[in-house]
This record gives sequence, C-alpha cells and structure tokens, in this order.
Amino acid sequence: MTTSRRAFLAAGASLGLAATAGCLDFVQGNEPLEFHADRVAPAQSALEDTEYEERAIEKETIEESVEAGVEREVRATVWLSSYTKEMAYQDEQQEASLFTAISIPGMEVAGRSFNPIDDMTNEELLDEFVDEMDGEHGQVEDLDHQETYTLEVLDGTRDVDVFLGETEFQGERVDVELRMTSFDHEGDILVLLGSYPEMLADEGPTIDDLMKSVEHPAEN
Repeated sequence: MTTSRRAFLAAGASLGLAATAGCLDFVQGNEPLEFHADRVAPAQSALEDTEYEERAIEKETIEESVEAGVEREVRATVWLSSYTKEMAYQDEQQEASLFTAISIPGMEVAGRSFNPIDDMTNEELLDEFVDEMDGEHGQVEDLDHQETYTLEVLDGTRDVDVFLGETEFQGERVDVELRMTSFDHEGDILVLLGSYPEMLADEGPTIDDLMKSVEHPAEN
C-alpha cells in the first residue's frame, strides 16, 4: 500500500492549512500535523460464521514532509486488517480466499478533505490496493469490471463493484473474482476488499456477509 500512502500524504502540497485555526503549531513548525484513522474490521461473530481467520492486523504511522508555504511535517496512521479462509483445492486445503479492511484518515481540515483518494472510483482504488490481496497467489492482473450492486454497511447503502482478473495460484493461471467497496465513515475513508478464485464463486455471498458485519471503530 506504499503508493497509496504516499499519494494521500503528498496531498499536503496543496494544503491550505496556513490560514486554518488550530494549526498554528504546525504552521510555525513546532509540531507535525497529525491524522489518525480508527480500525475497521469484520465482527468476530461473522468471522466465526464464515470460517475466516485473522492473518494480520497492522497499524502504521507514516511521516512525510509537505509544503505549506514552508516545509512542514505531516504524520498519519492507517490500519490494515486481513483475514483468510482455507478451502479444498486439488485435494488439499489451501489459503484461497482473502478479505481485507483498510482505514485511512480523511485528512479533513475546516470541512475540506485534502486526501486525493477521496474522489477515486472503486476501480481506481483497486489499482492502488490490489497488491494487498496477494495471499498465496501472485499479483492480480487484467482486471475487468463485471457489475455493481448495493449492500447495507455501517448504516448506509454502499456500492460494491465486482471485478474479474487473473492470478497465479499453486503454479497455475486461474481467474479470480474481487469485490470492493469504499466510503467515508466517521471521518475515515474505508476500503473493503474480498478476493477468491472464480471457481469458488459461492464464496461471493460470504464476502458480502463480512462487509455487512464490519465495525468502525473496531476493537484494537
């Protein structure tokens, strides 16, 4: 997710913070401007029902220098929580399906967001975040949009886009389906991603269940 993190932090080049009340220490160079995201994650009950297991929970603080009249420091925390499910493939249990929940601070000052991913479509975001879906297979390539539908997630109706791509899994080229939604919630930008081999298409509704269950903020 390095490209995306650099992208949203680099947005500080256009920050109009110098005239914003409450940022005096930042403007004077005394302190960095800090943004903190709250973690988003599926409910534990949904993980148990769908048989997904925790793979990794990462909290990362990124520091970058930006120009706001003069050079200043911006510090932001992001969360990435990922979960996997083993399935039978070629007579063996394999880590085949992956669900990832990402939260990024909205970087909003005086009612204005300076986060460049704020206006990205799901397809554009997928290009940024697809590397987070690597599981036991290789990079997902040749992505093609299939359809859009809606789900009720965190008390709102969210657009979910379905993409079809190719990846390498256990030494073979296979089709993989990805489901993705992104939206603003409680000051953060949330990105929810699910990935599974197309031959296991019945896993799609399971990804939907995980999306519908997410909590924000989740327990850390």
